[in-house]
Amino acid sequence: MFNGLIIITNSRKEEKMEKLTVTARVPAKKEGDKVVRAEIGPVSITVDTGSTAEEMIQMFGDGAVKSNADANWVVTLQSNIRARLLRGETQEQIQAGLGTAKMGVAVKGAKVDPVQAYLAMFASATPQKQAEMLKELQRKAAQ
Repeated sequence: MFNGLIIITNSRKEEKMEKLTVTARVPAKKEGDKVVRAEIGPVSITVDTGSTAEEMIQMFGDGAVKSNADANWVVTLQSNIRARLLRGETQEQIQAGLGTAKMGVAVKGAKVDPVQAYLAMFASATPQKQAEMLKELQRKAAQ
């Protein structure tokens, strides 16, 4: 007969699963002043996620976590590229400024020069839009 104490431990680290709530809506669509589609939503859903990157890798797999991190980083870099294009920077300047960017570290100096932004918008506009922009500038200059 055994009268000792038996302690059973789980060698696996306790996971602290978190809940992530995501909300989305489809904004109203307007044509001029007329609403052609009312806003839809918002709708919120809740999903399970890990409390750390390690737990997320355990839950979803290394490939899924990496591809989602890369996708998010692409959006961040695209936003930085757009801001720099609006400032009038060249491809070479943008590469020099963002080529050593690190995921999760903010890049400083994304101020927009309004003149360069307008010129960049003009350069990428259709001929019809460019004509409208020129007329608008002429009206403002005449005021």
